[in-house]
Amino acid sequence: MNAYREITHNGLWKQNAVLGQMLGLCSLLAISNTAVNAISLGLATILVMGMASLIVSTLRGLIPYEIRIPVFILIIAALVTVVDMAMNAWLHELYLVLGIFIPLIVVNCIVLARVEAFAAKNPPGAAAFDGVMMGIGFVWVIGLLGAIREFVGQGTLFAGIDMVIPGLSAIQVLPEDYPGFLIAILPPGAFFVLGLMIAGRNWLDARANERARQRLLLAGQSSHA
Repeated sequence: MNAYREITHNGLWKQNAVLGQMLGLCSLLAISNTAVNAISLGLATILVMGMASLIVSTLRGLIPYEIRIPVFILIIAALVTVVDMAMNAWLHELYLVLGIFIPLIVVNCIVLARVEAFAAKNPPGAAAFDGVMMGIGFVWVIGLLGAIREFVGQGTLFAGIDMVIPGLSAIQVLPEDYPGFLIAILPPGAFFVLGLMIAGRNWLDARANERARQRLLLAGQSSHA
């Protein structure tokens, strides 16, 4: 249980693929102009990461070390193709919006890096769990980024939700006459918001480290007393 707890903490926060390792920024910055687009791409990434980690871990004893990277990419590409075709069949409007960024999951550094660093060295259960947790870590970051950009840029949340769940509509948070802040939904806005999110994470980590240091000092003083 401690191992799975550590995997969860690493995936969601400590080794977060975006805020901690700065991986997968191409798709994250390009497609996070709305919450729906961002979360949809993130969920597709979770599915690929979990399945790729499980398959690689299961077959790791059969894959020669010298050709492991091409084999890993082949496995990831096969899974991405399945996801791409499924979205084209069942979520066609969303598929058209996400466009090239679904196939680009194949070369997403998050997927390949985690398969190489963890799945190829650990048993299937832990590998699949790690893949899912790293994917969830990616989803909450890209989802929050998309929500902030959409809210600031056009005053709504979940615009385009009808592409996923017909009958639902976007939430108009700000008044309909809100003029919008165009830069928020343009690529520069993604950089600005992501920079603030990374700064916030670093600030929280610094506070946590300082509290831990203070507790150690108090514990040391108590023991000396």
